[in-house]
Amino acid sequence: MGEAVKDGREEVIQAWYMDDSEEDQRLPHHKDPKEFISLDKLAELGVLSWRLDADNYETDEELKKIRESRGYSYMDFCEVCPEKLPNYEAKVKSFFEEHLHTDEEIRYCVAGSGYFDVRDRNEAWIRVWVKKGGMIVLPAGIYHRFTVDSDNYIKAMRLFVGEPVWTPYNRPHDHLPARKEYVDNFVKNAVNASA
Repeated sequence: MGEAVKDGREEVIQAWYMDDSEEDQRLPHHKDPKEFISLDKLAELGVLSWRLDADNYETDEELKKIRESRGYSYMDFCEVCPEKLPNYEAKVKSFFEEHLHTDEEIRYCVAGSGYFDVRDRNEAWIRVWVKKGGMIVLPAGIYHRFTVDSDNYIKAMRLFVGEPVWTPYNRPHDHLPARKEYVDNFVKNAVNASA
C-alpha cells in the first residue's frame, strides 16, 4: 500500500477543541491533551477550506475558479495589526464577541495568521487557525468569533457575493432566518442522520 496523501490544507489551516481558560484570547487555548479535529469534520459544520497560493493571489487560477463558481464578486483587504487598525485593542476585543452573519464570511489569509472560532453541534468551541495561504468560508448563521494570534498580524482578503454587508448579530439571534437555516442544514439533519 502507498503512503496516504497529506491534505495540503492542513499546513495552512488547523482546528482543535478549545480549553475553557480565561487567559489571553490570542493564545492557542489547546485542551490537555490536545484535541485536533479534521478539516472534513469542519466541513460537516458547513466550514469550507482551501489552500491557495497567497504569493500570487492576483493571478491564481484556483482562486478565480472559486470566485466564479461561488459568485464572489466583491473583494477587498483588511489588515489587523496595531500599526494599521485604529483603537486596535478595542477592535480585537469587539471581533471576539460571539456573533453570526446573515451571509457567508469568506476570509483568505494572504499574510500573517489568526483564529476563527466556531461552535460545534454541542456548543463546544473549535479554534480554526488560518495561516498564509488558507481560505475559509463560514456559512451564514454559524456562531463564531475572530482574534489575531500572539503575532498580532493578519492580512486577509474579504470576499462577498454582491455588495458587502458586514453586520454582526451578537448572540443570541436564533430567530434570524439565516440561523434557522443553518441549524436545519448542519445541526438537525446531522443529528437525525446519526440517530
